[in-house]
Amino acid sequence: MDSTPPLTPELRPQPETARAEAHIRPRGLKLIRSAGIRFALAYGVVFALAAFVLAVSVWRSTSTLLERQVQSSITDDISLLIEHDQFGGAASVVAALQQRLASPQDADRIYLFMDTTGTRLAGNLDQWPAGLSQMQTWYWLPVRRDGEPSTALLRATTLPSGGTLLVGRDVRALTGLRDMLRDAMIGTASLILVLGVLSVLLIRAQFRGVIRDISGTTRAIAQGDLSRRVPRTGKGDEFDELAGLINDMLDRISRLMDGVRQVSNAIAHDLRTPITRARARLEDVAAHADVPEPVQTAIDRATQDLDGIVRVFEALLRIAEIEAGARRAAFVTVDLSPMLRDMDELYHAVAEERGLQLHAAISSPLPVFGDRELVQQAVANLLDNALKFSAPEAVIRLSALLRDGVVEITVADHGPGIAPADRARATERFFRAEAARNTSGSGLGLALVAAVAQLHNGTLHLLDNNPGLCAVISIPAQLPPG
Repeated sequence: MDSTPPLTPELRPQPETARAEAHIRPRGLKLIRSAGIRFALAYGVVFALAAFVLAVSVWRSTSTLLERQVQSSITDDISLLIEHDQFGGAASVVAALQQRLASPQDADRIYLFMDTTGTRLAGNLDQWPAGLSQMQTWYWLPVRRDGEPSTALLRATTLPSGGTLLVGRDVRALTGLRDMLRDAMIGTASLILVLGVLSVLLIRAQFRGVIRDISGTTRAIAQGDLSRRVPRTGKGDEFDELAGLINDMLDRISRLMDGVRQVSNAIAHDLRTPITRARARLEDVAAHADVPEPVQTAIDRATQDLDGIVRVFEALLRIAEIEAGARRAAFVTVDLSPMLRDMDELYHAVAEERGLQLHAAISSPLPVFGDRELVQQAVANLLDNALKFSAPEAVIRLSALLRDGVVEITVADHGPGIAPADRARATERFFRAEAARNTSGSGLGLALVAAVAQLHNGTLHLLDNNPGLCAVISIPAQLPPG
């Protein structure tokens, strides 16, 4: 028995299904690609932006309202002082300012009145604020009021008498209120953010629950359990409506598939008996009647053709039996290594007779929960195809290994292979690729292999071997507990 090291990386099948990709895909990337995560994040981002915009709007609106109230108070004050100047001159303005500064209710007021020469006449500012250069303009500036530092909102104007009047308000209380509002908005935004995160998690959980139900149902159907349906919550919402539509579609598909299978199986079952009877009669004629040699040759060919038809019918019935899951009840935990080594010995001799080479690399153990006979038949079909389509002196590789909890059985050849456009249909009943048109066969071999893999909750992958075909049967391993 020839044995070679495991297949090179070029010959190893690359994972093509979502389950296989999950073993190599980073968890973060997998989460980002999750539709539920993307939907929940989109909702969370929109919710957070809305909350941020609302908080900023409330803060700005409140701050602007308070500032306008202060500006309105300063504007009214300036108007009254201008009236004093018009009717009583500078002396009236000085008296009005002294009266205001003496009132305890006006402790936040700021004044500075200067004549045309720049001499200070009245007010509670020590000097003209630095940076205030334009009349009738609002300024937020630091000042010294009665010798104490302060922050003020100021506006200067020129009186009719020619003097310069500066009126303002101490806005430290306003600034403190704005800071308090800002802190309140930050706290509110943080609370909204927490609520948004909780909402995201709830939406994600609901979304994942619905998708999980649909995915579980479709996965079970893909594995051959056509009786599964998407569960309904009974709430009558959009998800229930979607589940109902999917279930109606599955019911119709199931009825159509059952009809096709019943017709195919009935034809195979009903015609097998008369064909077997006709074959028996031909053999009886050949054995007991004195017929010319040409007639004998025709009888032999007819017998062989009838045998081929019977094999096709038997394969159809076998596939129907496998797809129906009738053999699943007899599943046991079995190690495939001894069976594959026996097949290597058997097919090694067959390959030598045809001028081919069979190299095997079989790991041990290869535990699966399934039917040893069915797996053996599936591997035999792949080896038969490899032998049939390989040119003399070509190398055929048989490998089996346990990787990431999956038993992978690979048969790789250097024949014509299957075109990428035909691989999706290669497991259909009676499908024959263009390269196989001139070879014997019924087009049921790969259909049976796919049915066996599906019965074992596995998959069949058909890959390019550059040149040739690399067929991989993947079956979940039955690992020991612990």
